[in-house]
Amino acid sequence: MDELFENMVSGENINFAFEKAIKNKRFRPDILKFSSQRERNLNRIMIELKNKTYNHGGYFNFTVNDSKKRIIWAAQFRDRVVHHILYNVLNPIFEKSFIFDSYACRTGKGAQRAIWRCQKFIKEASRGGKLKNKNIYCFKGDIQKYFDSIDRKILKQIISKKIKSPGIIWLVNLIIDSHVGDKGMPIGNLTSQLFANIYLNELDHFIKEVLKIKWYVRYMDDFIILDTNKAKLFKERGLVRNFLKNKLNLKLHPKKSEYFPIARGIEFLGYIVFWNYIILRKSTLKRFKKRIKKEWDKIDSNKLVLIDNAFLSWESYFKHARCNRVMTNIYEKYWFLIWKEEKHRC
Repeated sequence: MDELFENMVSGENINFAFEKAIKNKRFRPDILKFSSQRERNLNRIMIELKNKTYNHGGYFNFTVNDSKKRIIWAAQFRDRVVHHILYNVLNPIFEKSFIFDSYACRTGKGAQRAIWRCQKFIKEASRGGKLKNKNIYCFKGDIQKYFDSIDRKILKQIISKKIKSPGIIWLVNLIIDSHVGDKGMPIGNLTSQLFANIYLNELDHFIKEVLKIKWYVRYMDDFIILDTNKAKLFKERGLVRNFLKNKLNLKLHPKKSEYFPIARGIEFLGYIVFWNYIILRKSTLKRFKKRIKKEWDKIDSNKLVLIDNAFLSWESYFKHARCNRVMTNIYEKYWFLIWKEEKHRC
């Protein structure tokens, strides 16, 4: 009896998956259409999964320009419900195997906690600032084209070592192979986030259990390793590179993967981290200015509301860094422009 598969295709799990899939999105046209015949559509999904006749639909893609240009692949809503159905079963199993210092796409983790952990490790390595920064070294790793480079065959092998349910493995393989090409995972799928963490969990355990590295933090494909021993860290960098190449068929980014003393701070997830303070990276600030100017040029009225909303949406970014003066100057600049426009109208 495939008990795990039976739990996955239960009505309770399918309804729970649907509620998660529509959270904060229930008024989108495709969701409204699906929801108008909710019971019928969910029951059809249940039958297809139980009979293993379910087929994944196609994707549509669009490009976002954030810190870098990314192609997002969006599945149809029906398939997104199935992703949640699978995620609800797989995530609790693999969550137990993830190390503490993996911070992407996990409940109670996130980028801010990864930044704080990085700073905590800098403090520990420098003994609360007593050691000079030049005596602490960092290896900052970044996987080249990570999502596009994931080897599906290796990923399936990793998952099948832990999951023995034939029904679950059938659906895992179906979703993994639903994307175009024979390699990589689509950015945009909920399951892709989980699969990406499962894939690099192999690296996490190699670093913690084989190399015995203490000061290590990973957020998806960005990670840092600290050490007070320059030669040791240099050797560890080579071992990590070899592990990625030989075990996971991945490459470190030739430009973004660096080895340096931390006197200049550590650029990590949009910030520059020092042992006693954190500042915004210039490119992060530039991105905010560019976005707010683009919106400013687009509208003629309610510009004060626009500015307030823009700062509010980025508040979580700003509040953890030493940038009050810079942000105040930007806000006052636009407030002054609004005042000038109002005065001109009068």
